[in-house]
Amino acid sequence: MAVAALGAAGQAAAQGNAPIKVGFMLPATGTFANLGEMIENGFKMHVNEQGGKLAGRDVQYFKVDDESDPAKATDNVNKLIKRDQVDVLVGTVHSGVALAMAKVARETGTLLIIPNAGADVITGAMCAKNIFRTSFSNWQPAFAMGKVAAERGHKRAMTITWNYAAGNESVKGFTEGFEKGGGKVSDNLTLPFPNVEYQALLTQIASQKPDAVYAFFAGGGAVKFVKDYVAAGLNKTIPLYGPGFLTDGTLEAQGEAAQGMLTTLHYADNLNTPRDNAFRLAFAKNYKTNADVYAVQGYDAAQLLAVGLKAVNGDISKRDQMQEAMRKAKIDSPRGTFSLSAAHNPVQDIYLRQVNGKNNEVKGVAIKSLADPARGCKM
Repeated sequence: MAVAALGAAGQAAAQGNAPIKVGFMLPATGTFANLGEMIENGFKMHVNEQGGKLAGRDVQYFKVDDESDPAKATDNVNKLIKRDQVDVLVGTVHSGVALAMAKVARETGTLLIIPNAGADVITGAMCAKNIFRTSFSNWQPAFAMGKVAAERGHKRAMTITWNYAAGNESVKGFTEGFEKGGGKVSDNLTLPFPNVEYQALLTQIASQKPDAVYAFFAGGGAVKFVKDYVAAGLNKTIPLYGPGFLTDGTLEAQGEAAQGMLTTLHYADNLNTPRDNAFRLAFAKNYKTNADVYAVQGYDAAQLLAVGLKAVNGDISKRDQMQEAMRKAKIDSPRGTFSLSAAHNPVQDIYLRQVNGKNNEVKGVAIKSLADPARGCKM
């Protein structure tokens, strides 16, 4: 019995000293590559601020380039779970890839923290005790922009997006907010992801002359769309609106074309709070670039993981206790403090921002403490 007890104690000590294995499944190539890099840098910055440890345990990283390809998602996530035996998955940007990650996480019980992809169903009908999000649902910023557009007096709008989960859900959110405010969406235009040949659709917009256009694009696709919209002269008579992804991380490349544009998001460049100012200064020093919403979401993913690990003194085998602590967490984020809903999605302020130079400057709060409706979630 004494030998057995010593063996058990040795195993516990070994686990206590072993690194926490974090598996990054993020895009390293393609349209969303820069977004993946910012998320990873934000996550690692918080860990580094804690001396490279979380709850006293070292952190070891494993990486897979998900290529923003849903067809490869299941194989990629299984590399991290089965081959690398990670303790926690962190990913991703593309909603279609995230849906596959969530399915595998539900089946295996692996802890999943989503630092971007906003697929509504993940914290809706697919919600689970081991799945958390530190970003947004696609519905949140879109619904807020629909409300703003209606309040600005627009009566008829058109929408345009890639035909995939994030785009379609964003358009639905905008439509809900806009029509609740008395507006009407007349047409929903789509093209396949990641196609950036917008000209035919811009011609349709020009011919139908709506009061406003709502667009969901991100990364390189957002850069080209905004520039093409202005090149077509549409901005002179038809205001362009979108969620913040249209202009976050893209302003330098968009240049003059983005100036004055209004977007809605849970983060802005000039919040000017002590918390955000310290974060932005540290990020700029560490990575020689300005922080954006993706960096914030990665940073907060690490903060959320740290809350869970601290609650169990680093013993990640105590999953139920750890996940309960994460559910109850209040995250002191650069965006402003936020909590999590019962579906594990942030309850947060959605800001109205306007492009000024290279910044998305806050103009006010579009909706305060907005919670996703989490339709179909049962835990």
